[in-house]
Amino acid sequence: MSDAASHQTDRPLELTLRVISNLGEVPAAQWDACAGVGAAQACGEEPHAMGEQGPAAARWIGNPFVSHAFLSALERSGSATPRTGWAPQHLLAETADGELVGAVPCYLKSHSRGEYVFDHGWADAYERAGGSYYPKLQVSVPFTPATGPRLLAKPSPYADAVKQTLARGLIALGERRQASSVHVTFLPKPDWDRLSEHGFLKRTDQQFHWRNEGYTSFDDFLAALASRKRKAIRRERRDALESGITIHPLTGRDLTEAVWDDFFAFYMDTGSRKWGRPYLTRAFFSMIGEAMADRILLVMAKRNGRYIAGAINFIGADALFGRHWGAIEHHPFLHFELCYYQAIDFAIAHGLTTVEAGAQGEHKLARGYVPVTTYSSHHIADPALRRAIADYLKRERAYVDAAGRELDAMTPFRKTED
Repeated sequence: MSDAASHQTDRPLELTLRVISNLGEVPAAQWDACAGVGAAQACGEEPHAMGEQGPAAARWIGNPFVSHAFLSALERSGSATPRTGWAPQHLLAETADGELVGAVPCYLKSHSRGEYVFDHGWADAYERAGGSYYPKLQVSVPFTPATGPRLLAKPSPYADAVKQTLARGLIALGERRQASSVHVTFLPKPDWDRLSEHGFLKRTDQQFHWRNEGYTSFDDFLAALASRKRKAIRRERRDALESGITIHPLTGRDLTEAVWDDFFAFYMDTGSRKWGRPYLTRAFFSMIGEAMADRILLVMAKRNGRYIAGAINFIGADALFGRHWGAIEHHPFLHFELCYYQAIDFAIAHGLTTVEAGAQGEHKLARGYVPVTTYSSHHIADPALRRAIADYLKRERAYVDAAGRELDAMTPFRKTED
């Protein structure tokens, strides 16, 4: 595959597009330069102290989920592989002298599981009409409903042109693989708009994120809530620890193999009941623990001398991303304490602006998390299927927008003095 990108000076940038089936073929530093991830002190900034909740560590830049460490761990651990229905088809853009200037994390899928943007109805309808919906191309971070860059371009005057080339390359790759469609999920709105110029259909959905309005403490955050909501949260936090439970935030060197053994047991117990088959292997947690321990916050609960529950978070440049939780003992409100309130505590203590607590969950609203629109783009090859989906998405976007306005009015923050 080859393409040419042009700069505003009209000087052409000749790019070659190629596809790899193993992220290990790309040096981590080259991929991360396109993804915009790394440690801030590498750019001349001072390290960011983790404070009382963890060891000193650098403040990170970028989104942890598009880092080479995270994506390659998914592949090497057997979590995202052809056997599990996630066949890597990463798209690379290189200059004539072989410099990597752009990339897209992409997978050839034989199902629609582990994506959190649901198209099962599209697949069923198309196959009832005699079509074949699979394989499809999925541009995403497997099993991770967190917004982040998907068209990765190394910073340069040519970055926009590189993204345009990658967008065209995705369509061409879909044709070569005889895929019914190309799906780019949880991408930033500017790239959502960019892809629509290439014929991708626009889709929206809703999540609930916590916003740091310059709070100095958890009590400072509570002061912004209506009195009834303040009291409810205080009661939940107190009741969560009523059975002699203690909370232990772990990061960096605290993430030992013994700790990962405990957390994996929690993850398997909860995941087996929630999804039927948990996605991530035990090896995955060892790999990310080795490669990116300072970008992980593991909040563990202990009772009677042993860990009984835990929640894993990833630390981004200005956001804390809550991912998985699990427990082998069940106590009222412990889920809220580990997944929501401890995350808010950490974000305030470390100056993070946002907590993303995963997909769905209107129950987060009462706990200070507000509705936020998420974006996905979809290129559909079959004209008839495309027309049907375009009509559906027009109505769905209107519904998501109306629901967002309604939910905004239901946030627990004080409307007047109470």
